[in-house]
Amino acid sequence: MTVFKTKRELQKFALDTKRAGKTIGLVPTMGFLHEGHASLIDIAREKADVVIVSVFVNPTQFAPNEDFDSYPRDFERDAKLCEAHGVDVVIAPEPQEKYCSTASTFVTETMLSRPLCGASRPTFFRGVTTVVSKLFNLALPDFAVFGEKDAQQLHVIRRMVRDLDFPVEIIAGKLVRDADGLATSSRNRYLSADERERALAIHRALLTAKRTILADRGAIDAALEQAKQTITLAGGKVDYVSALYTATFDKIAPGTRRIIVAAAAFFGTTRLIDNEMFDF
Repeated sequence: MTVFKTKRELQKFALDTKRAGKTIGLVPTMGFLHEGHASLIDIAREKADVVIVSVFVNPTQFAPNEDFDSYPRDFERDAKLCEAHGVDVVIAPEPQEKYCSTASTFVTETMLSRPLCGASRPTFFRGVTTVVSKLFNLALPDFAVFGEKDAQQLHVIRRMVRDLDFPVEIIAGKLVRDADGLATSSRNRYLSADERERALAIHRALLTAKRTILADRGAIDAALEQAKQTITLAGGKVDYVSALYTATFDKIAPGTRRIIVAAAAFFGTTRLIDNEMFDF
């Protein structure tokens, strides 16, 4: 496994790989890898001749009051996981390598990014789409794998690829949960044992809302209110609990089939997200 620190190294490697007729799979991450990331790497390994993983805590998707400086980092641990899962190249640049000091160009998706996380984190998705587009230009992937835990991000990236004609197939990896049911996340390490136990209420609330909505389409508002109460009673501070049509991330209308019930909530100072996607 090779580790690159510069854009020039990665782009030369990618160009040489493409000229040799090999396919490239990319898994963008912010590091502090876990089993959810490992599952995405395994998908890329099955699809592509060469697998590239980015390990980069992207400053442009953090607001000034968010946890950029404290975001967990452990590159040695990440490298071991990547090697164990057959990764060929890890790109791990410093922020000053990734972004020119006078950079003034961003990529912005203006519809799917508005609700849910976009409502409370208005600069988040601009940072995501910008850094991913830069990665696509450097790694030249045939396939890129994103997890369904970050469902809104997955759909925003798909829209960006469609609208800007990136020759990349976006592949979704299933949401992975720890043994206790908590969605895997690098931020889970912030949780105390008590906070983690109480945070399990998020998924319980979503499952209950899903069952209620499947039983009665007219009960969506009541199901969401019940989910908010479940999370709040467990000690969580709700950012949002919403049910939306996945094709547009807009309100559910007659005839809507694929929907997402999604939640974000704070337990202690840790913001967690989770979702259930289903047809009804």
